[in-house]
Amino acid sequence: MGVFAMVWVVLFNEYTLALFVVSVVFKLWYKSSVGICTSTRRLNGLTALVTGANSGIGLETARDLARRGARVLLACRDPLRGQQALEDVRSVAGEGATVELVALDLLSLASVRACAAHVRATEPRLDILVNNAGAAGLGAVQSRDGLHRGLQVNHLGPFLLTLLLVDLLKKSAPARVVFVSSWAHRFATIAPEMLDHDHAKDMNDFSVYTLSKLANVVIANEFARRLKGSGVTVNSLHPGVVLTNIIRRMPRWMSIPVCVVLRVFFKTPIEGAQTTIHVAVSEEVEGVTGHYFVDCKEARMTSQAYDEALARSVWNKSQELVKVRAEEQPSFDA
Repeated sequence: MGVFAMVWVVLFNEYTLALFVVSVVFKLWYKSSVGICTSTRRLNGLTALVTGANSGIGLETARDLARRGARVLLACRDPLRGQQALEDVRSVAGEGATVELVALDLLSLASVRACAAHVRATEPRLDILVNNAGAAGLGAVQSRDGLHRGLQVNHLGPFLLTLLLVDLLKKSAPARVVFVSSWAHRFATIAPEMLDHDHAKDMNDFSVYTLSKLANVVIANEFARRLKGSGVTVNSLHPGVVLTNIIRRMPRWMSIPVCVVLRVFFKTPIEGAQTTIHVAVSEEVEGVTGHYFVDCKEARMTSQAYDEALARSVWNKSQELVKVRAEEQPSFDA
């Protein structure tokens, strides 16, 4: 081995060791700041619906709710992955767990309506609705419904699903609705016309994603206002940036070294699900509505999220885009 190669090996090993030590120290500090749901509340006799429950945060949320004794409905787009998640949740929840698979493709408003109709027809109650499903990088191609794909999956589909389940949620009160948003909502501004495909198609993927996450927070707050006094609470949250969502689309040769580095800075799916679980089940959140949570604690939203007039206009535009029919309008009387 040449002198240069020997020097390189020594420096590389020392650098790697130093990086490893710094990473461990940082991770230990970071772990101490990650919010953990400490509630031991049982959910026997209650029913929960979790969208995007076949992987990541959604799967971990479904596992936790099932372990607590809830009847859990896994709302998934892909039948095969949904079936795998169904078997997984049943196995970890233990004997007697009641877990069912429900078809839901947020890129199809017909599928959203069919999912809601199925739940209303088969479930006598719905106590927890977790709007977890979401996606990024879907491009500017229109959906079959003529909507921007990113906005439909992340905002318009969950909005319609929640609207169509309001009456069942009210019947089951006290009930909770959880919108999984993101800290990225702080990078966006929102106006009703921005939800149109003709406007959004000229935005880059990051801008569309942040817009959709702000729409989650704004619309959650508006649901909370309209449902005030009904016994149904509605909150939004930032789950943290979860490792699996970052590396899933990377080529294998890149994902392995990146995974090693990112494990220091990003949450695991179990860690990422903690705030969702906290908002869905914790006694501390009983009666709390129209709030935003980070690491299992209430946090400030961006300023536009507090604008009630803006929220009403975003609500009206969202109803227009998903073509809410008169017979689909729920009662918001307490």
